[in-house]
Amino acid sequence: MAIRPRRSVLYMPGSNLRALAKARTLPADAVILDLEDAVAPQAKPTAREQVAAEVRSGGFGNREVIIRINALDTVWGGDDLSAATAARPDAILVPKISRPDDLRLLDDRLGALAADPKIRVWTMIETPLAVLNAGPIAATSQDRSSRIAAFVMGTNDLAKETRARLTKGRTAMVPWLMTCIAAARAYGLDILDGVFNDIADIDGFVRECAQARDLGFDGKTLIHPGQIEPCNAAFSPSADELAEARRIIAAFDLPENLGKGVVQLDGRMVERMHADIARRIVLIGEAIAGL
Repeated sequence: MAIRPRRSVLYMPGSNLRALAKARTLPADAVILDLEDAVAPQAKPTAREQVAAEVRSGGFGNREVIIRINALDTVWGGDDLSAATAARPDAILVPKISRPDDLRLLDDRLGALAADPKIRVWTMIETPLAVLNAGPIAATSQDRSSRIAAFVMGTNDLAKETRARLTKGRTAMVPWLMTCIAAARAYGLDILDGVFNDIADIDGFVRECAQARDLGFDGKTLIHPGQIEPCNAAFSPSADELAEARRIIAAFDLPENLGKGVVQLDGRMVERMHADIARRIVLIGEAIAGL
């Protein structure tokens, strides 16, 4: 099982060269070089050129590099896709995907551009229709030409489109988040939580990270470097969790337990599925340590 940590994924405005340079030094697992929301319309052509040049020049180390393009039905989307494809990031993040056919059209366009097969597609889930179609959208991962690797929740856009309020605890949002998590997991995709807007409210951010982790997200998208460290901490297995995971694995690896579905450990019954969960926890810990 190959695991790539995606605990902290930081948006960086493509129009800000200083920010793009700083992205190479920050302890985020991934950076999204943004051509969409973070860039004013008049600055988009320049931002496109800057982002493509920065990606081509490399130097991002182990960080995953993603370019977020403008939606393909905008005046900038086609040029963004061409420039991003030529720059060869790890992935291209595409906004406003609401139907499976949106992704199939994207795959066709990437094929026409002779895009490197290694370039993955990340999909923004940010409309009511996208939530309703989360399962069919995720199912396109089974298509032979599919590049989809991850869902990214666009919670601000989703709140706007549904008129739901982003309150503490996100009561209105949780059913939609869980729908998308279930869809992603059903088809082996990663899924990242949306951003937390109040960069001054660190305690609130920490609580939302914990909520996202407990719901099952792989990580969270961020809008400020100050959010990286608490996010990494929230989505990293603790020393106690790693120790417990190794004990469960060791118990099932004993010769007398190799054929058993359930074993007793410290007076409690542990099922083999818990060993599978434990192995993933250890793999995540090792992958994080490798960063």
